[in-house]
Formats: sequence, structure tokens, C-alpha cells
Amino acid sequence: MIKRRKAPLADAELDITSFMNLMIVLVPVLLLSLVFAQIRVLNIQLPPLSEQQLQQEQEQPQQLELEIHADRLRLNYPAGEPLRVFELTEQGRLDFAALSLYLQDLKLTFSQKQIEKQDITILAPDDLDYQTLVTAMDTVRSFKAVVAAQLVDAELFPQISLGELPKAEGRE
Repeated sequence: MIKRRKAPLADAELDITSFMNLMIVLVPVLLLSLVFAQIRVLNIQLPPLSEQQLQQEQEQPQQLELEIHADRLRLNYPAGEPLRVFELTEQGRLDFAALSLYLQDLKLTFSQKQIEKQDITILAPDDLDYQTLVTAMDTVRSFKAVVAAQLVDAELFPQISLGELPKAEGRE
């Protein structure tokens, strides 16, 4: 018996040009409709605030402020009420070391009273030099502490807001 071998079929080429044209049109249309669907989802009405939430919203948290003057640093808590004034050092520089020690004690006092305070506002004049501002920010953000025989940065008030020092002498 003679065995016949079938000739291998040649690979047929696929013509996907029309499919690619469809995809080129369809993909942008689907993407555009997706964006419109998201906008529709965002248009919702929120439930009204409860009385407790309204009271919390009305109670503004007390703000910790650091005023940087040419001749002193003044720490205010709550905002506008002087807490401590740091005069110039003997070398004629602002006393950031004393400020750091006081902020460490203040942070400890806040934690003992179970007050979560993470933010501070630095009020500086327009003509303050950049290095003084950076030193003030570094001082209020963290301090060096020794933990397990390693020097680490311990957190003080990492959320810093900047503001302009009022020119009125009434707050002095």
C-alpha cells in the first residue's frame, strides 16, 4: 500500500487592516466616554452634617506660631498670644537652640495632655534672609535624639506653614 503524504498547507496571511482601523476609532471613543462617566459619578449630593460635626467645624484648633523678628523669636500659643520670647544670644544671633529645647518640652506637654499637635506657622518678615528661614524650619520640624546608641531625628512639628509677619506693632 502506498502512503501518500499530504503537502503542507501554506500559512495564510491575515489581513487585519480593517480590524486595526476599527480599533483606531474605537479606543479614543471609549476613552472619551469613560471620562464623561467619571464626571457623572462625581455629581452626588452629600448628606447634611450632623450637629456634632458642625460643632467640631466651628471649634478652630489652637494654632502654634513662631514669629521671627530681627532681634528675637516669639512663640505664640494660641495664635497671637505670647508663650515665650527668645532674645538674641551673646554672639548676636537668634537663639534657635533654646527654641528647640522649649519646643521639645512643649511637645512633651502636649502629648501628656493628649493633644495631637503636628502643625506650626512660621511668620517671617519680607526681608528675612533665606538661611535664617531654613534654620527656623529645621528647628521646628525635628531635633536630634539618641535612640539605641544611634543619632536619629525626633519629630516636633513637621507640618509647617509660612506666613508674613504683620507689620503692625500691636502684636509686639
